[in-house]
Amino acid sequence: MIRQATPADVPAIVELFERSFATLTFLPVVHTHEQNEIYFRGVLEKQEVWVHEDGGTLQGFITISGMVDHLYLEPDAFGTGVADALFEHATRRRPGGFTFWVFQQNARARRFYERHGCRAIELTDGERNEERTPDVLYEWRP
Repeated sequence: MIRQATPADVPAIVELFERSFATLTFLPVVHTHEQNEIYFRGVLEKQEVWVHEDGGTLQGFITISGMVDHLYLEPDAFGTGVADALFEHATRRRPGGFTFWVFQQNARARRFYERHGCRAIELTDGERNEERTPDVLYEWRP
């Protein structure tokens, strides 16, 4: 089930984010748990945040502003359709299209987005992101 997140979801979102981010072993950790909590509380105030639950357990989330800023899953939810459901939800929320960033080394995410009809429109050297890791700007258009 997909539903809009509430402030009560922030601790679970942060824990899920940290577990998922830890699977990206090529990335440095640049924020503490406390900083992540402050950040995601702010995200919830300024963006649409949608969570995917299964049996009351958070399996993934997506944040949407003018672009998709975050799509993260519990590591054991990879390949289960959770990401598909969240991405399709974003396409319904932004039917005119949207952009989003992905780290170039995140091959799993890149394959996922390309299967969903997204195309890379800019490659960077990572100079503009906190992790200083090369990334790619994708866009989805209907």
